[in-house]
Amino acid sequence: MEPIEIGLWVTGAMLVVVVLGMRVAFAAAMAGMVGLVWIFWAKKGMAPDQFMWALQVASKTAGQVPHSKVSSQALSLIPTFIMIGYLAYHAGLTKALFEAAKRWIAWVPGGLAVSTIFATAGFAAVSGASVATAAVFARIAIPEMLKIGYDKRFAAGVVAAGGTLASLIPPSAILVIYAIIVEQDVGKLLLAGFIPGVFSAIVYAILIIGMALTIKGFGPPVRGFTWGQRFASLPPALPIIFVVVIIIMFVYNPFGGDAWGTPTEGGAIGAFVVFLMAVYRGMRWPELKAALLETAKLSVMIFTIIWGVLIYVRFLGFADLPGAFADWITSLPYEPMAILICILLAYAVLGMFMDAIGMLLLTLPVVYPAVMALNGGEAVSAADSSFGMSGPMCAIWFGILVVKMAEFCLITPPIGLNCFVVAGVRDDISVQDVFKGVTPFFIADAITIGLLVTFPWIVLWLPSLV
Repeated sequence: MEPIEIGLWVTGAMLVVVVLGMRVAFAAAMAGMVGLVWIFWAKKGMAPDQFMWALQVASKTAGQVPHSKVSSQALSLIPTFIMIGYLAYHAGLTKALFEAAKRWIAWVPGGLAVSTIFATAGFAAVSGASVATAAVFARIAIPEMLKIGYDKRFAAGVVAAGGTLASLIPPSAILVIYAIIVEQDVGKLLLAGFIPGVFSAIVYAILIIGMALTIKGFGPPVRGFTWGQRFASLPPALPIIFVVVIIIMFVYNPFGGDAWGTPTEGGAIGAFVVFLMAVYRGMRWPELKAALLETAKLSVMIFTIIWGVLIYVRFLGFADLPGAFADWITSLPYEPMAILICILLAYAVLGMFMDAIGMLLLTLPVVYPAVMALNGGEAVSAADSSFGMSGPMCAIWFGILVVKMAEFCLITPPIGLNCFVVAGVRDDISVQDVFKGVTPFFIADAITIGLLVTFPWIVLWLPSLV
């Protein structure tokens, strides 16, 4: 059997066990190991006496993956970004941010829900994890919305959808993972996510205001705050802006010249600054311990997925499945843009059965080379490309698109992780209620993705300045 056939059989079997409920990390690692053994054994004609040799070679090949890849300096961003979010929560910055958003924005139709969206966007700017954002605001924002008469399903849906903004707005753990897998510049990708993330929040807000204007009794505005109260709410929320500025400064020097530091250094300094703020605001050892434990749990989960998937990726290299898929994609008699849209739609379907990080890690080694080939290759110029952008810019643009699709998958049934998190925090709201509440945000996400595809400059303008 040819390696490409082995690749197809093993990949198909892996997808089946994932759909049946096996964790992506273990399914990918198992598939990668079985595939490597199969390929090496096939090279020896499947002779029974050569099986142990194939197993030994496959074990050595797979065993090199965890250390060689996960020891990458860029991956150290992930725990620091996650730590920033949990420390900010224990420092009380989330409550301050929500209170400021409420006093300044809640006067519009559907104002408290709109305030929640912008508060989650602000918290996303110091938290690299969507799950953490959803969990925090399920405790803070939902009680406030229920108090003034919001439907509990929609209130939960607002928080679940708002939590997804952490996937795009830097610092973003999932953008770092994308950069590592496709070997692109982490700093430019983090910058590229800023405008689309804010744009997504604005689209969500417009959707909520539209619903409030057309549905009777929906989301009454909250008024009565004086200008003095509004301005008084700003100082407690300013530390979040300060941390964001620190990280952006290290990624992109606004005064010209070289960057002041690497994204890794920016993330570490941001975490240290938030730690000092948390201590100043009264955080003690129990709260610090909780923040560190939550950071460790989420980081270990992400790194475990990376370990397992990278073993599978090593197998794909031996099977030459990415190259074969790229050749097949470019040979299709359709316009490159139509093929790209079909790929994004496939992500929407796949995301119904897999978590966002696992989905990207499993598919990018095959899909990314195909998309780059559609555009004309890694080194193509903007003038000669299919999508009107150079190879490096196409890599950034496609990265934002797939991460936005990953956001979409965080709220789609039956696996939508953010929905389960919100339901887990709120005993009075079932996961079915949360899924019903996020339904309107599917439309908003579809509009956002369509606009990002149609107008790539929304994504590329900021990184093009670097």
